Amino acid sequence: MDARSIRRIILEQSHRAHVGHIGCALSVADLLAALYGDVLRIADPSDPERDRFVMSKGHAALALYAALHLKGWLTEEQLDTFCGDGSLLGVHPEETLPGVDFASGSLGHGLSMAAGAALAARLQGSPRRVFTLLSDAECNEGSVWEAAMFGAHHGLSNLVALIDLNGQQALGRTEDVLDLSPMAERWRSFGWDVIEDDAVEGDAAGRIAARLNSIDTSAGPPRVLIARTRFGKGVSFMESQIKWHYWPMSEDEYARALREVNAE
Repeated sequence: MDARSIRRIILEQSHRAHVGHIGCALSVADLLAALYGDVLRIADPSDPERDRFVMSKGHAALALYAALHLKGWLTEEQLDTFCGDGSLLGVHPEETLPGVDFASGSLGHGLSMAAGAALAARLQGSPRRVFTLLSDAECNEGSVWEAAMFGAHHGLSNLVALIDLNGQQALGRTEDVLDLSPMAERWRSFGWDVIEDDAVEGDAAGRIAARLNSIDTSAGPPRVLIARTRFGKGVSFMESQIKWHYWPMSEDEYARALREVNAE
């Protein structure tokens, strides 16, 4: 799956609906391209033995919808209802939408749901794995670390978390709001195996997929991949700019953003 295609859909749909959360969604495009392109074992989103995915960073749901569309699980007509009246495609994902396993509105709870799903798989003797994508700012929440302790205590080797480490959140830089660096050492101290990746360099999606596929999820502790991403990646005037957490695009900004992503 092509991360550029995910970015293009993000721009098209956010412009059509005139809503924000653009920079947040662009930040995770490579991670979702890796997961839905090469990692998640989901032949059919209704298969009970499918891998589970929790989009804990729910406000980047537009990137998830783009991935579901590219998988063929979401039609163009459905995609065009994003943020419309009566649509199943809101700013945050809802589990009533095929392909979405868990709703995630209030941030900081995705890892808890993922840990529960991983434990359930073990108790049922199922080979399914559970992946969840969190923002670095979500790690400000105590519930994240409760779930981290729970996962390590139960040795949930089938649980994999991805951290979108872009260094900023709605109202400022994460280091200024609540500094959690060094992030890797914090996760190691909670008993997790840590993988780090500079997800702004080269073929980030391909490299991340390869690293996730190298994990032995049948044994060992839970794993976390900490991806150093870039907020607004692919659109020069959005990159690392706080206002694009919420800001919608003008016509001129949309045209420029689309040109840059198409040329990426």
